[in-house]
Amino acid sequence: MGLRLNELSPAPGSKPAKVRLGRGIGSGIGKTSGRGIKGAGARKSGGTRHGFEGGQMPLKIRLPKFGFYSRKAAVTTEVPLSALLKLQTTEIDLLVLKKDDVISDKFENVKIVMSANTTVDKALSLKGIAVTKSVKAAIEAAGGKVE
Repeated sequence: MGLRLNELSPAPGSKPAKVRLGRGIGSGIGKTSGRGIKGAGARKSGGTRHGFEGGQMPLKIRLPKFGFYSRKAAVTTEVPLSALLKLQTTEIDLLVLKKDDVISDKFENVKIVMSANTTVDKALSLKGIAVTKSVKAAIEAAGGKVE
């Protein structure tokens, strides 16, 4: 016949019946339902928060802090050289990149990086923009300049 999904069931005796707490003295776990008498553990919202060490200074506070969030990195971006070659103008600065929607207005620093299989075919003039060594070499080889 074969195996049928609607006929699957756990092996007999592998799933014990769920114990119902607080259902009389004869059940073995009536009255306090196995929680003992009074105290935080007996309350419905009892227990401690995650990481609590009984009042001892927790490990996460004992260890030193490390790392930081660079505010300069949030306003810095990289632009591939191929994006500059698509622009109509050859005089390029930060305002030109923002005006032509190459970068968004939030960026204050830009670095031009080399893009794969890109050859500079026009003399670009960059002003106030950081470039990598390979980009500088490519622009100057095509007769452009980087200030």
